[in-house]
Amino acid sequence: MSDDTIQYLVLDRCDPTCNMARYYVLSIETSLFGDTSLIRVWGRIGRPGQTRIELYETQSKAVEALETWLKRKCRRGYALRDG
Repeated sequence: MSDDTIQYLVLDRCDPTCNMARYYVLSIETSLFGDTSLIRVWGRIGRPGQTRIELYETQSKAVEALETWLKRKCRRGYALRDG
């Protein structure tokens, strides 16, 4: 992944019977100071969400953290958004 490319994963969890429509976004980006960051954004679809930014020493550690969050969210019923 090059520094100028922003890549992200968007996950959804929808269950109309429970009135649940949630999203979770994971992205790895370079911070203003050159650190690698994992940015997580989550909330209800159609609403502004919460954001958490975690800094990592290396890109490989950020990717590890992204994969951990992806597995965790998939276990909770989230699925990658098509497209």
